Amino acid sequence: MLLYRLVRLIESHSQGLATNLLEKVQNSEQTRDYRNVPPEELKERVYEIYRHLGDWLIGKTEFDIENRYLEIGERRAQQHVPLSQVAMVIILTKENLWEFLKKESVIDRPVEVFGELEMLQMLEQFFDHAIFYAAVGYERAAASGLTEPVGSVRTA
Repeated sequence: MLLYRLVRLIESHSQGLATNLLEKVQNSEQTRDYRNVPPEELKERVYEIYRHLGDWLIGKTEFDIENRYLEIGERRAQQHVPLSQVAMVIILTKENLWEFLKKESVIDRPVEVFGELEMLQMLEQFFDHAIFYAAVGYERAAASGLTEPVGSVRTA
C-alpha cells in the first residue's frame, strides 16, 4: 500500500518535480552541454517519467525502458551532449526524486519501511537500466556518424 501511495504522491507532483530538475540541470556545471537541448524537450521527457512512474516501475517491461532510453541516448548524441552528462542528468533525475520523497513521505509504522525499501530498489533498477540503454543508444548514434555537426564532411 505504501508503494502505491508514494507513487501517487510523485505522480501528483510531477510538474513541480520536472521544473525543479530543469533548474538543477540548467544551473549545474556538470551538465553545461544540456544547453544544446531545448528546455521544454528536457522538461517534457522528465515530466513523462515522473507523471507515469507507476507504469514505468510496475507496468512497463525491460523492452519499454530499452526503447525509450535508446531513443534518448541517440537524441542527446545528435545534440552533441557528452555521454557523461547524459548519465549525470539521469542521476539528477533520480536524486531529485529522492529529495522530494525525503521531504514528503512520512512513515507511520515499521512495516512501511519495507514498502519504501521496495520502492527504492525498483527506482534504482529503473534508473540503472535507463543509464545503460541511454549509453547504448548514444554509442549507436556515434558509431553511425549521427553525432557529426551539420555540414561536416566525413573521411574514411
